[in-house]
Amino acid sequence: MTTDTLLRSARALLATVLVLTGAVLALAPSADAQEDPRIEVLHLEGQLTSALASYVERAVVNAVDDGTELIILRLDTPGGRIDLSNEIVNSIQSSDVPVVVWVGPKGAMAGSAGTFITLAGHVAAMSPGTTIGAASPVDGTGGDLDSVMKAKTEEMLLAQVRILTKRRGGQAVAWAESAVTSSKAATAFEAKDLGVVDLIVTDLDDLLNELDGRPVLVDGEPHILQTSQLDVLDRPMDIAERGLHILTNPSLAFILLVLGLGGIVYEFANPGIGLSGVVGLLCLAMAVYAFDILPVDWLGVALIVAAFGMFVVDIKVGTGGLLGIAGVVTMVLGGTMLFSSPEVAVSGVVLWTTAIVVGGFFVFAGRAMLRAHQAKVTTGAEGLVNAVGRAKTELAPDGLVAIEGETWRATAESGAISAGESVQVSAVENLRLRVRPADTAVDTDTNE
Repeated sequence: MTTDTLLRSARALLATVLVLTGAVLALAPSADAQEDPRIEVLHLEGQLTSALASYVERAVVNAVDDGTELIILRLDTPGGRIDLSNEIVNSIQSSDVPVVVWVGPKGAMAGSAGTFITLAGHVAAMSPGTTIGAASPVDGTGGDLDSVMKAKTEEMLLAQVRILTKRRGGQAVAWAESAVTSSKAATAFEAKDLGVVDLIVTDLDDLLNELDGRPVLVDGEPHILQTSQLDVLDRPMDIAERGLHILTNPSLAFILLVLGLGGIVYEFANPGIGLSGVVGLLCLAMAVYAFDILPVDWLGVALIVAAFGMFVVDIKVGTGGLLGIAGVVTMVLGGTMLFSSPEVAVSGVVLWTTAIVVGGFFVFAGRAMLRAHQAKVTTGAEGLVNAVGRAKTELAPDGLVAIEGETWRATAESGAISAGESVQVSAVENLRLRVRPADTAVDTDTNE
């Protein structure tokens, strides 16, 4: 199965879950719907996802019915797919109420595709210590596009930023173009000086004070913002949106990949169980969904798969845990390389904990299997080797012996053995024992 097929299958599965969950929620009355005028604050954090795009669209579409006078998008994103940023930009531009994009709080960024979202706001604000820019197009792994595709994509993005920044002046347009062609970035104060953003604010209260009485154009119509008398309400994601967005957490995506591979390996090792295979496939589907959004490096995925291969070989061959330890190191290396963007990485604690727990399990299982293979057989006829008993009849060389309460036909290996003499089993051949005189009489058998 190709990577594209996996991506399409994962998207289809999770999209179905989203649609069904959204349909159920749509039938229920909205808990936050109200008629009083208000300001809604949406939180766009992390990599852009289809869940975030749906979140913004839902808020914009329902704004008038909900009594929303103003929408504030608090943005902190390293970016994401162009099509997702376009969906959010289109939602902002089609909004019947003003939409303010605020890059904050301190330390937040409007990276890559987040630049376009910020520029699309009817008002754009940034907090001190935030950044914007570096909007050059890249492929799904964060690498460079080929020259033809890069030229086409850049031209499309340049046209878009010209439209979004035209009202902000020539300096803003020039900088926005350089953000696309040369990955230029700017601090909050640099962006303000260039006219890229309208306001520098420290927090939400400061933003509301700056917005009060400010004129804006919404769909070409003048609008005066009135924020001092309005209630401010955080608008959360719904259950489906929140679930799908959480899946794109890099650490969770790594755990899902490991659980998925582990479930598949266990299913092949124990065919017929079924549950581990189903769980493994579901975890893999969720991991593939996350990889479709995140800038995944498939070499990292290959290393994690190789780590499981080492675990399996360690158990099958019995290397005493050496390949298992190598598997742990390989899994950590794969997890470190799993994402190609420095802003997207697996937590070190999650990475090492998962690798050690999974690797430790396989190393323990491998050692247990090795001990089982090396252990003396203690059941069946083979378990009688080296057992001590007593000759019930003379063995010259054939006769009967009593071993562990049972009578066996036996053959003396050398010379005759008198009845009553202690014997020790040296081999079992077709349910006949080969015995020799015991060096030490350790006879606890009282069966005559």
